[in-house]
Amino acid sequence: MTEIRKITPIIFVEAIEPCLPFWVDRLGFEKTAEVPHGDRLGFVILTRDGTEVMLQTRASVADDVPSLAGTPMKGTILFIEVASADAIEAALAGIESVIPRRKTFYGADEIVVREPAGNTVIFAEFATTQPQR
Repeated sequence: MTEIRKITPIIFVEAIEPCLPFWVDRLGFEKTAEVPHGDRLGFVILTRDGTEVMLQTRASVADDVPSLAGTPMKGTILFIEVASADAIEAALAGIESVIPRRKTFYGADEIVVREPAGNTVIFAEFATTQPQR
């Protein structure tokens, strides 16, 4: 077996531009790379605190790897562990929750929203002890 060094989600979207305010303005990610596709963005890499999220458009995927262009959209669920659910809640003020903020049986204080492309994002704050995964 080889060492797994990193896992980075690629979120499949129709358009990147409407998603950037959510990730950059509200959550503080920085756009560290971008690839144009025609007169729009086709791909971006967003980073923050040593984490990375990539966004890629269906049109860009269709040109790059046509066999993946039919992948269903809006089915991604991102689980993001955070230091403060309160800080996330403040940053996302005005964005509708998928479910009310909750405490889970596995010890997480969770906030669940949909980002502008329709994918679900779960932000979870854990107490000092982590659950067994």
